[in-house]
Amino acid sequence: MKRIYQRCCGIDVHKATLTACVRVHGAGRKLSQEIRSFGTTGDELLSLHDWLMTHRVSHVAMEATGVYWKPVFYVLEQGFTLLLVNPADVQRMPGRKTDVSDAAWLAQLLENGLLRPSFIPPRAIRELRDLVRYRSELKHDHTRVANRLHKVLQDADLKLSSVMSDILGVSGRQILRQLAAGHSEPAALAELARGSLRAKRPALRQALTGRFSEHHAFLIGQALTELDNLEESMRALAARVEQHLVPFAQQIEQLTTIPGIKRVAAAVILSEIGTDMSCFPDTAHLASWAGMAPGNHESAGKRRRAKARHGNRWLRTILVECGHAAGRTRDTALAAIYRRMIIRAGRKHAAFVTGRHILNIAYHLLTKHDTYRELGPSYFEQRRAEQLKRRCLDQLRNLGFQATLAPLPTAA
Repeated sequence: MKRIYQRCCGIDVHKATLTACVRVHGAGRKLSQEIRSFGTTGDELLSLHDWLMTHRVSHVAMEATGVYWKPVFYVLEQGFTLLLVNPADVQRMPGRKTDVSDAAWLAQLLENGLLRPSFIPPRAIRELRDLVRYRSELKHDHTRVANRLHKVLQDADLKLSSVMSDILGVSGRQILRQLAAGHSEPAALAELARGSLRAKRPALRQALTGRFSEHHAFLIGQALTELDNLEESMRALAARVEQHLVPFAQQIEQLTTIPGIKRVAAAVILSEIGTDMSCFPDTAHLASWAGMAPGNHESAGKRRRAKARHGNRWLRTILVECGHAAGRTRDTALAAIYRRMIIRAGRKHAAFVTGRHILNIAYHLLTKHDTYRELGPSYFEQRRAEQLKRRCLDQLRNLGFQATLAPLPTAA
């Protein structure tokens, strides 16, 4: 194999320790290899940095092992070219699995240019990504607590959700707080209804007549306290996210011009793919990285249906949601794609395909620093018609015929 790098290092990272292998090729075929172990504390990582500088290492490779690679990466990103690789891409033959052999194997693959680096965005995007993902996790926690609250109400035979569309609205919160305080008189609770819900007071009285006990009051109080804490944290995170989005106001504005994308979705997409699209050679590479590319399964010349590969689950989730949202828009090209795919494969696949188109559009907008221009619902049908005409003319030409096309006369 052709050697690409003369001075490189492979690092096998763990929680408390790491093993580094430095390979240096001198004149001719002379090779020197040195292996050392370090801790993962700040002082130990600085010692690792100095040791690599002593050997004049240019490239360093390590596996993406959970979150343990991050402190090492942050210390070494100044001064070295770092490659973070997928562990599945560097698997070894079984029977020789040690920390030393893993580090040496990484170094050998690196020096011959056989490693494919993972996408690591710059620091500003990484911080935005942490905030956006944390906000998403808090939202999921909020949903879980709300579902737990529904279960407590059902256990107490209080059918509040059968009358109210949102038990966490203004009226619902007041009723729940009274229940948590131990007040369970149906008539008094029904009088707490506000707005249009007051017309449903008789139904509320029936729904609030159950087998409510002190046990249920305690559980409801705990759930309400947890919901209040989560909502306060979500508001603080939302404000922090907005501060981090200030330098990316232009990119957010570009993304929100795409049908189906609002500001929250634009922040998620930007935090996952960044602003520099040169990291991805084309839209196909970006779609594959995001897990939005179709599966590929071919054997003996036959193609079979295959699931899409695993990719960035955060990005894939928001793109599918945006695909559903774009499908509900009117007079847009994305809505036309969504409706056509529903007929062929159902709503889930339609949202997946539409999300893939949204990702392609985002790639071009961020590359060209442009805004989205609507093509209209008939754009793709017209393009397919033009492709069909060219294909038919090419087939006739291959058969030795020359043909010209003219539209049919319109009926008077």
